[in-house]
Amino acid sequence: MDRMVTILGIESSCDDTSAAVIRDGVIRSNVIAGQAVHERYGGVVPELASRAHQQNIIPVVHDALKQAGITKEEVSAVAFTRGPGLLGSLLVGTSFAKGFAAARNIPLIEVNHLQAHVLAHFIKEDENDANQPSFPFLCLLVSGGNSQIILVKSHSEMEIIGQTIDDAAGEAFDKCAKVMGLGYPGGPVVDRLAKLGNPERFSFSKPRIEGYDYSFSGLKTSFLYFLRDALKKDPDFIEKNKNDLCASLQKTIVDILMDKLYLATRNLEIKEVAVAGGVSANSGLRNAFEAYSRKYGWKIHIPRFAYTTDNAAMVAITGYFKYLNGEFAAPNVAPYARVSI
Repeated sequence: MDRMVTILGIESSCDDTSAAVIRDGVIRSNVIAGQAVHERYGGVVPELASRAHQQNIIPVVHDALKQAGITKEEVSAVAFTRGPGLLGSLLVGTSFAKGFAAARNIPLIEVNHLQAHVLAHFIKEDENDANQPSFPFLCLLVSGGNSQIILVKSHSEMEIIGQTIDDAAGEAFDKCAKVMGLGYPGGPVVDRLAKLGNPERFSFSKPRIEGYDYSFSGLKTSFLYFLRDALKKDPDFIEKNKNDLCASLQKTIVDILMDKLYLATRNLEIKEVAVAGGVSANSGLRNAFEAYSRKYGWKIHIPRFAYTTDNAAMVAITGYFKYLNGEFAAPNVAPYARVSI
């Protein structure tokens, strides 16, 4: 094994092209190129996403190596997101990783995108960073496509104990924001306006689902019907009450997420709790984690904002642990659009 293990991570599962370098578990660079082209369509257009990845992948990798202060000859292995995600987008990252690894004759490491979100908590900012979770811990993974409670037993062993049976939390944020005319992506806009509103002003439907599973379709429908009825009485209702609507919507979604997570911590007697995924950037969710930490004695792990959305740093750290275990991919490995942890 190399004296220093240097992993180049590649992430291209959706509309962000990202490359990162991690050396011996410590982050050296994390470069992300977004795609503004999707905003006018109100969602990610897969064909446009894959084309943008083709344009971005080489300059993004170049910048990641440059910022890390290393040459391509120093890379020990290439880790890439195999899935889940948009197949066309994944193909770009997979193909680049294969080519890089073959040209340098170094190992190729496939990474599960969802597992990478969880392991983002193990990225060290410097050699003295010791703020990583202890096993076992619970991780709430929340994004536009996933809402899951995961029991994390080790770097490689994870069990989904609860998940959404329909829409994800991030999807509920975005779709409700779209109904209010807030644009795409709607989650960050709702978060910003919620800070100015009263979260107790309106109440919306909460699901009654057994166990640790989630459902957000009922909330979405409740919100839609509420607005429809209110707009009949006052066409300017949304504009007049935008801040309170966002605050109340955000509180409802966060309450749904936290109720099930608390139930899991109590039943499993685990007080080490983490949050991951794009929605983990939401201030209401972060505040709830802080509040539950104070009330129930949780030891919480909240990711840096750079590691909440899709990024290659989380791919690289997952690749680092797989490298240490000798878990390498075959050169003919193919990406997959759908897969669980």
